Formats: sequence, C-alpha cells, structure tokens
Amino acid sequence: MIFITAKFQIKPEHADDWPEISRPFTEATRAEEGCLWFDWSRSLDNPNEYVLVEAFRDGDAGGAHVGSEHFKAAQRDLPPHLAATPRIVSQSVDQSDWSELGEMAVSD
Repeated sequence: MIFITAKFQIKPEHADDWPEISRPFTEATRAEEGCLWFDWSRSLDNPNEYVLVEAFRDGDAGGAHVGSEHFKAAQRDLPPHLAATPRIVSQSVDQSDWSELGEMAVSD
C-alpha cells in the first residue's frame, strides 16, 4: 500500500472550520475504490495544525487519487486556507491494513 502522512498548517481564522472546509475532498477521497483510509486529526500542541493519515491500495490507486477531479478541486480550493505548504511523508509499505502494536497489547 501507499501510506501517506501530511501536516497542514491552517490559517488561524480557518482552523476551527477546517473539517467543514475539507469535507468535500475528504468524502470524495474516502469514496475512491482504492482508498483504504483518509483520516484527519487536530494537533494537541498546535490548534492550527491538522495531520492527515491516508493510505491507498497501491500505486495505481494513488495515481487515480492524484488524477481525480476532486483532487484538482482541492488543489484550487484548499490553499487559500493554508498558512504554509503542507509537509508530507509518503512510502510504499508491504501490508494492506494496520498492524497491532504488540508492545501495548491489551488483554481481556
């Protein structure tokens, strides 16, 4: 799978509204056949920072995502709300879902 984490610095005046601002892009991406997950979290340390954790089945699915109309719309619609260019880590990973964190296993 293609595993991606990106940090978005949102302009302070838009930070509280970011979930709604990004909703069309989020919903369309989650509906893609090759999207495994697409999840936003807000930083506990910086209320203007959102972290996006996303994964796609493979390179073809990632390519389809970047070539989609909703990605092009996001490229146009989201940057005016950003304080800086998002930072990203993108890697191919040899798995298809989350693994358990054995060091913190929860017993019944």
